[in-house]
Amino acid sequence: MSWPIVVLLSVPVAVLLGAWLLGVRYIPHDQMGVVEKLWSPQGSLREGRILALQGEAGFQAELLRGGVHLFFFPWQYRIHRQPLVVVPESRLGYVYARDGQPLPPTQTLGRHVASNYFQDAAAFLKAGGQRGRQRDLLREGVYAVNLALFVVITEERVYSGPLHDADDRRYAHWQAELRAVDGFSPVVVGRGKVEAPPAESEANPASVQLSKSDTIGVVTVHDGPPILPGEIIAPQVGAEAARDGHNYFQDPEAFLALGGRRGKQLQVLTDGTFFLNRWFASVEMQPKTLIPIGYVGVVVSYHGTAGQDLTGEGFRYGEQVESGQRGVWKRALAPGKYPLNPYALRVELVPTVNFVLRWITGQAEAHQYDKDLKSIDLITADGYEPVLPLSLVLHIDYEKAPRVIQRFGDVRRLISQTLDPILSAYFRDVAQSSHMLDLLTQREEIQRRATEELGRRFAEYDINCIAVLIGRPESRVLVDGHDPIERLFDQLRVRRLAEEQKATYQKQEEAATRLKALNDAQAAAEKQTQLTQTRIEVEISGNRGEAQLAEARRLAERDVVKATAEGRTRELIGQGEGRAREAMGRGDAARIAQTGLAEAAVFLQKVRAYGDPRLFALNLVAEQFSKSAQPIVPERLFVLGGQGGEGPQAGGGSNVLTQLAALFLAEKAGFQAGGPEALAELEKLAADLGARFKPETPPATE
Repeated sequence: MSWPIVVLLSVPVAVLLGAWLLGVRYIPHDQMGVVEKLWSPQGSLREGRILALQGEAGFQAELLRGGVHLFFFPWQYRIHRQPLVVVPESRLGYVYARDGQPLPPTQTLGRHVASNYFQDAAAFLKAGGQRGRQRDLLREGVYAVNLALFVVITEERVYSGPLHDADDRRYAHWQAELRAVDGFSPVVVGRGKVEAPPAESEANPASVQLSKSDTIGVVTVHDGPPILPGEIIAPQVGAEAARDGHNYFQDPEAFLALGGRRGKQLQVLTDGTFFLNRWFASVEMQPKTLIPIGYVGVVVSYHGTAGQDLTGEGFRYGEQVESGQRGVWKRALAPGKYPLNPYALRVELVPTVNFVLRWITGQAEAHQYDKDLKSIDLITADGYEPVLPLSLVLHIDYEKAPRVIQRFGDVRRLISQTLDPILSAYFRDVAQSSHMLDLLTQREEIQRRATEELGRRFAEYDINCIAVLIGRPESRVLVDGHDPIERLFDQLRVRRLAEEQKATYQKQEEAATRLKALNDAQAAAEKQTQLTQTRIEVEISGNRGEAQLAEARRLAERDVVKATAEGRTRELIGQGEGRAREAMGRGDAARIAQTGLAEAAVFLQKVRAYGDPRLFALNLVAEQFSKSAQPIVPERLFVLGGQGGEGPQAGGGSNVLTQLAALFLAEKAGFQAGGPEALAELEKLAADLGARFKPETPPATE
């Protein structure tokens, strides 16, 4: 190597050496310098102290931050470069102080003092900071901590500073303990780190189960005064506002200031994230208390003040107290999820819906209350030894559930210590007074009586018996290799078969009767056409008879009208003849005849006005009938007819009505009224009328 190169290399070294000798020190910005003073005019530290506050020899409270620092001569100072303390995000750093005031016997951790998160060592010591593990934590970030005074333990490393001794192993042990309890992470409640008990377990005999996130945190505080004698758990501190003051154990100083005590805490942590110092408080995850639908939760409290009994003097099975007091709470919890501390409270689930208990060997319901129950052994009055399976439907009033728990402790003891002995004894008594056949044939009656009697007995224990259901008895002992109960069943089957045969014969008889009726109906249906034709002919004959009767009535009415008209004609002719004779006697016959003809003309005009002479005659008949009292059918009948006729109806063509009509039409026939021809014609008509009015005896009538 040439001299120029040696000179060039030695110059920087000489400069650096000179700067070092002159007290120039450089600290990188990702580090800090812990100053150790080798000697000082103020003397050395007093015994028991590690950090100098008055310029004494020893580790100084002030740190050297990144940069160039002067006048730290090597014969007086030693600079220890230490890394900055780094706490990762969402992680915690724990601090141990090597110096400070000693801890009292009742204190576990050093109290909080204002020291800018342990970055001001002088302020920590001057404010009375205590040596030992600290209550305060370091959250995520970078801190310039004097590692001569403090040891910082993080998840990644232990910042123990320039001092290295046997305590380093202790720091590593603390780090391992914190890792074991996940102490470098915040407490997260509701994340699902605790498996909930299965639905079929004794702790939760419900048809639903808790999810993995249904958890709570039970806190155990390791610092502060102990709990009072007689207590097993520390009470909640302060009122609601004060309880929020310690921010759920995240502020140890506030917790202790409010009167908090060490030990398991009654207050629990619910869902959320909590930055807890694990040296101060550890957390145990527990599932929430689930009270499913169809149940109530009777709370048995191990914590609280002694309460006043609410059950009265007549109830001698324990005490009921108000909520929050020690004992059985009078008010049960309704269905739901509750963050209850399992170390302070125990919840007994009591079903409030109807539930079934089976006294059947090898069978059990989902609630598992009856898993130890077996079929009941009986001995009947006639020597049979059956095994009786049965089921019991029960109900517990939710308001009486605390009384049930006070009497028996839980539902299982209720069943094993009360229901099972009462039920077994009752059915054994029934069997001893009954025959085996009665158990088989009178099952419904036995169930009814059992429901009433057991319901009365169970009511004394605040239990409602809804129904007793009896199964098929089974033989416990075989006789000659055969089941005696099966033989009874064979007899019942034979008897039932006979009854069924009787019913079958009766049904067959009914079927034969109905078959006969069916045959009659079919025969009638086949002759239905002839029956219908005959019925129609009968109706036609009836209608024909009615028509003939109506025709006869019409002819009779016509004859009556004819007779009336002829009578009126004779009356008018007679009046005309009388007047003619009187006129001839006075020599005034012509005038009288003329008057008669005039009246006849008027009468004829009336007939013409009706259009039909029969209508006019009918009108006259109706008028005379309304005025006359003479019977409609005359006693004697005069028939007027022409000569040469035979019988009473002869001469119908030349009757009075015809003659009268001819007279009325005389004027149109060509003769003059009032003349000699009219008079002769009247005389002729009169003679003709006289001949026709001869009386004649009418034929006999029915």
